[in-house]
Amino acid sequence: MAGYFSYFPKMLYDVEGNGNPKVVTDILRRVVSRENTDESFSALAEYNIANGETPEVVSFKVYGTVDYYWILLLVNNIKDRYYDWPLNEQQFEAYVNGKYTNPLDTHHYEITQSSGPTSSVDDSHLIQVNSTTSGALAVSNYEYERRLQEQKRRIKIIPREFIPELIEEFKNLVRR
Repeated sequence: MAGYFSYFPKMLYDVEGNGNPKVVTDILRRVVSRENTDESFSALAEYNIANGETPEVVSFKVYGTVDYYWILLLVNNIKDRYYDWPLNEQQFEAYVNGKYTNPLDTHHYEITQSSGPTSSVDDSHLIQVNSTTSGALAVSNYEYERRLQEQKRRIKIIPREFIPELIEEFKNLVRR
């Protein structure tokens, strides 16, 4: 199975500036997932990333090969696999403790919105408010970062039967 960069065009590049160019992969090409990916692929499934799962592990579990890890990243618009992908527990603890002097300090205050949905999986029913707002609850730095991690755990998966079509489209886009 071909890897991600195998689809990129090759070019001559004089790395040393000595008039002796070498064939290199043009890694400066960029392809991003469409804004309306959810509508384009109505068959997208949700997947909840377990603690410690890497893109390669998820690819193997879902597609039977590690070779499609890049498809998971592309479809979910993950640009930085280390911070856009959920951290494992040990990494998360180190990250929070390194980012905040006191992880238990208040990050912000929030209340449940009074109209529309009043519960949600992704906490979108909560709105940030001033500390003086009636009923406002404090959210710690730790809880704020934990919520961000939980949001990162929910990704979209393209069904296996669409993979060849997606790869073909990717090849055409990257070679333009």
